[in-house]
Amino acid sequence: MWIFGYGSLTWKVDFPYCQRVVGYIKGYSRRFWQASIDHRGVPGKPGRVVTLIPSDDPEAKVWGIAYEIPPEEEQNVLTNLNIREQHFEHRRNLAMYSTTGEKLKNSVLVFLGTDKPGLMLGDASVAAIAEQIAKSHGPSGPNSEYLLKLAQFMRKEIPQASDDHLFELEAAVIELLGIEKKDK
Repeated sequence: MWIFGYGSLTWKVDFPYCQRVVGYIKGYSRRFWQASIDHRGVPGKPGRVVTLIPSDDPEAKVWGIAYEIPPEEEQNVLTNLNIREQHFEHRRNLAMYSTTGEKLKNSVLVFLGTDKPGLMLGDASVAAIAEQIAKSHGPSGPNSEYLLKLAQFMRKEIPQASDDHLFELEAAVIELLGIEKKDK
């Protein structure tokens, strides 16, 4: 079994794995449209985390990391991920491609968000999303930390990849918080 991480699973892995492969899936866009009321926000003041939205372009890429789970750990990892990703009710098995464009032999399990009212916040301006991220905080920490660590992962692991939505939000949140960008 392989699990694909495109949000916090790129930098916060709390399960055992045999190997990790950096790469991408096709046909989706990563967007900060999912409400977080249990990790990066609270009920009544949700944070925003990423989810995947089907793209009009079947070749659109979302970069992340796939983790191969040891067979004896599969049930335990799934149980824990189902708790961690409890508001990501949709799951898909998708093809994944390595940084060289080679298709992985196995499909990857991808957790997708929900379209439930209150949890699917949807699109908004960069300024509005950035302000919500800058002000939100939950049991797992500031929402801005989630955004900044994801952007840092992308720059470090996949500098050739583009993700305008992520990097525009990063710049806006950095400006709102008045912090210096460390990973140029």
